[in-house]
Amino acid sequence: MSINHIRPWRNIYRRNSRQIMVGNVPVGGDAPITVQTMTNTLTTDARATIEQVQAAAEAGADIVRVSVPDQESAKAMKEIVRESPVPLVADIHFHYKRGIEAAEAGAACLRINPGNIGDEKRVKEVIKAARDHNCSIRIGVNAGSLEKHLLDKYGEPTPDAMVESGLDHIKILQDNDFHEFKISCKASDVFMAAAAYQQLAEATDAPIHLGITEAGGLTSGTIKSAIGLGQLLWMGIGDTIRVSLSADPVEEVKVGYEILKSLGLRHRGVNIISCPSCARQGFDVIKTVEKLEERLAHIKTPMSLSIIGCVVNGPGEALMTDVGFTGGGAGHGMVYLAGKQSHKQDNASMVDHIVEQVEKKAAELDAASAAEAVQAAE
Repeated sequence: MSINHIRPWRNIYRRNSRQIMVGNVPVGGDAPITVQTMTNTLTTDARATIEQVQAAAEAGADIVRVSVPDQESAKAMKEIVRESPVPLVADIHFHYKRGIEAAEAGAACLRINPGNIGDEKRVKEVIKAARDHNCSIRIGVNAGSLEKHLLDKYGEPTPDAMVESGLDHIKILQDNDFHEFKISCKASDVFMAAAAYQQLAEATDAPIHLGITEAGGLTSGTIKSAIGLGQLLWMGIGDTIRVSLSADPVEEVKVGYEILKSLGLRHRGVNIISCPSCARQGFDVIKTVEKLEERLAHIKTPMSLSIIGCVVNGPGEALMTDVGFTGGGAGHGMVYLAGKQSHKQDNASMVDHIVEQVEKKAAELDAASAAEAVQAAE
């Protein structure tokens, strides 16, 4: 929950949900909203998949999903799980044995639609494997693959049809006394997905996995996801998110974190506040921010940095950030530390200097956090 007593208009009251575990990562309840992505390598190429999982984890992914379409992929999962720094979700479609094999291989969660993996006996076998191997389940409803009887009933994919599908699948698990599940109801249509998720949030207390599926490329998909996920998160709906982009999985993680950071729901790395630049700018804002984003990508400490081209808004923005730089005249600008004017800095070496100041501040924040942790443990 994001609570701000000084600025109550920033408050987000998260929906109450049950909490489940995906490996060692809690999802739902009062746990932080987690960020997920999915590998796009052939799972049978264990080494390539491991490298992609590790890159996603380094970017901040809490959970990574891996497709398990065949027996060879299920066998590869053992090695991938062994070397993964984060819990893995096995993506299962149609063949129930892949779900059993993935659970046995150490997957932390199975992504399935109970209704499309066969008769009740087969569903029970997958549920038993999940229970025996301490594996949770994600019910993954998708507008593009709804059951025929629901399409016949509603005429086309609709929010009502998606929610009915999800609740039918929930009943299958609950009838088998299995409750370690979360659920998603994704659509590429932002309106449909948002409406379905709102209905679903009222119909179940299960943790909700948010996503706008098949959102598009890096730019268009980021915008669609920010609109769809942003409004739901603002309403307090969502316990874990995946931004679906036709792009590198690392980009999905970055966008996911930026969405959460913009709403104050998760904080990781440097939040750069920068102006779009104009004729008043005292330095090249766009190029400077590009360089700083690259140079500061290694910082994981939550902190803020303002880069403003002139003195119109610069001092005001700097008051609210850990480190700030405001453009001035004669090739110099003003550096702000902890919201206060500190010293002038020439534009020629400003990037190196700002990186140095940010790294120094991050070290101070980390040390303070460590000291608080020690004090709390005593």
